[in-house]
Amino acid sequence: MAAIHYADQRFELEPGQSVLDGLTGQGVPVPSSCRAGVCQTCLMRSTEGTPPTAAQHGLKDSLKARNYFLACVCHPTQDLRVVLPDAEEDRQTATVRGLDLLGGGIMRVALECHAPLDYRPGQFINLFQGTGQVRSYSIASVPGLDDHIHLHVRRLAGGRVSGWVHGELRPGQTVTIQGPAGDCYYPSGTPGQPLLLIGTGSGLAPLYGIVRDALAQGHCGPIRLYHGSRAPEGLYLAEELRALAQRHAHFDYIPCLSGPDAPEGYAQGRVHEVALRDNPKLDGWRIFFCGHPEMVKLGKKKAFLAGAALRNIHADEFTVGPATEPGA
Repeated sequence: MAAIHYADQRFELEPGQSVLDGLTGQGVPVPSSCRAGVCQTCLMRSTEGTPPTAAQHGLKDSLKARNYFLACVCHPTQDLRVVLPDAEEDRQTATVRGLDLLGGGIMRVALECHAPLDYRPGQFINLFQGTGQVRSYSIASVPGLDDHIHLHVRRLAGGRVSGWVHGELRPGQTVTIQGPAGDCYYPSGTPGQPLLLIGTGSGLAPLYGIVRDALAQGHCGPIRLYHGSRAPEGLYLAEELRALAQRHAHFDYIPCLSGPDAPEGYAQGRVHEVALRDNPKLDGWRIFFCGHPEMVKLGKKKAFLAGAALRNIHADEFTVGPATEPGA
């Protein structure tokens, strides 16, 4: 019989018993609802041992790759050490190694972690201001290409953490971070799949990491990145992305402006509308939306109607709120 290790305790499963039933039967609180592998409320992650394939049915590939599974339909054949998604204590400290204004009101923060950080470009980490405020920021750097963790922090009116980053944080200071988390990243294994990436504002951060990660891993299918703002001043890293497009024939960078004027070299219109107008059939594509919540909501709906499978649509809404969403 397989055993489950959870919170420093060992739980033996009876024959035919699921992980969910085995834990809750011993008084361990695990969120659940449908108990049929549909609602995903009982999502857990194995930190040791491989969960059965059947327990990952319906999950995104990015979650499967990180050993997430559904406890209600998980009948393991080997011992598993498991955690709840929010139960991992993964804080650590890092030294600020660089602060660079990129344009568009964006500060690039380079962090050197004091312990190895296993992350995927496009995931996010929580950044703590002292012991009080905390905000989530997406990771724009790529392991092997960049020496440090890169975050893109847009200064918000009245934003406590973003104001602290722009006005008070200095190179050499030590900060506390937590993570990584999130499933918005490039999954290996489908190098020929077309990729469509659509973002606004600092939503470029995860997309910049995903594009460079895909190219570094030898992705050979088309990659199209659309970055939108109202005016040219709201865009950043444009020259770097144009240079990247020149080096890789299968990568296209399309800056979009929603304002009344669009100079040569820019597409005019809201970024998701331009992207979906240029790419009206998305069957088989993998799509990433990052940035303004309204754009993400509308874009996801339009992408689905254009033929994209839900499992191939990844999204990060950048909302202004406490500690839970990237980019605040």
